[in-house]
This record gives sequence, C-alpha cells and structure tokens, in this order.
Amino acid sequence: MDFKSKLLNDAVEQMSSLPGIGKRSALRLVLHLLDQSEKEVKDFTQAFLSLKEHLNFCSKCFHITEQKMCEICRNPSRSEELICVVQDIRDLLAIESTQQFYGKYHVLGGVISPMDGIGPNDLKINELKERIIKENTKEIILALPATMEGDTTNFYLYRKLQDTNVNITLISRGIGVGNQLEYIDELTLGKSLLDRSVYKTNITN
Repeated sequence: MDFKSKLLNDAVEQMSSLPGIGKRSALRLVLHLLDQSEKEVKDFTQAFLSLKEHLNFCSKCFHITEQKMCEICRNPSRSEELICVVQDIRDLLAIESTQQFYGKYHVLGGVISPMDGIGPNDLKINELKERIIKENTKEIILALPATMEGDTTNFYLYRKLQDTNVNITLISRGIGVGNQLEYIDELTLGKSLLDRSVYKTNITN
C-alpha cells in the first residue's frame, strides 16, 4: 500500500510490525489515532514510553514487574517448594487466571526451537537449576505448550534437572496437541494443573 504520504506510510508500517496486525488493520488503527485529540495521542504514546522505561523482569522468576522482584515472588503465602515452568508471561497470566495454583513460577522466555535459532542457552534454564538448588524446591511443574518444541524443551529440562532430585510433573494432556496455554479456557487449564502427572520418558540415560 502506498498512501502518498510518508508520515502515514511510516505510521502504518510501525503499527503493522505488531503481532497479528496486518496493513489494513494497521491503517484502521492509525486513522483512529488521527481522529483523537493531541492530548489523547500523547497519553497513548506516554503510556508505552513509561512501560518501556520503568517495567523490569523479576530477578528471580523473570515475570514482569515495576520492582526488582515481582509480587508473586514477594508473596509469603505462595509455596516456595513448587515452581511452575512456563514459556512466557502470557502463559503465566493464563495460569494465574485459573486461581488454582499457589506456588511460584519460572518464565523460560521461549522454548527450544532449532528452526528459529533458539537453543537451551537462549532460555532461562541455567537460572532455573540454580534456583532449584538454592531454594530446595520439591516439585517442578512443566506447563509448556503441547508442541514438538514444547516436548523437546520438557525432555531437555528433565535431563538437565535429574541430578537435583526434584520431582518433575507435567500438566494433564487433556490440553490438545498444538494448543497454546493462553488460548485455553480457565476451567480446562485449571483442571490440567490439578490432574498433573509425573513426567515420564521412554529414553533411558
């Protein structure tokens, strides 16, 4: 699309760089912003500038926070002995919405995917192991997506954590293969946490 205006072209280009936003949707959003007052557009822009400037990643679990450590990690009522391992923050929020989990989290920041150039060293796996040893964690719940990449990461974590003697469990596979946690309804996701099972592999050491 050529809108015969560099300013409009640039705005649409930036808006369409967002996930799931095509050029037509980007144009609609840009035109909507043009209809807003200057103050509304400045407030909109400032909200994202402040987000980028002041939001951090938790020093322990890598959830988003405005402080050094997130609210969940600081909460003394959450169990220190149970850590739920998730792919990203969206999955953490999905599990929190079920109100069925009262432990802590660890956000890996992705899953192992050679096709995308993502290896174990690109994820927060070493940090997880150090945390388990330091905190004397009793159980790790693997809540990664039911995909080939998710299964590969589950297996890598199983091998990586074998010498820590931590119990490794897997959320129920009532969740369909290929499903992302963020798109699963709260009832199904909550039940999958409660019905978790011991992680098993057919591959021997």
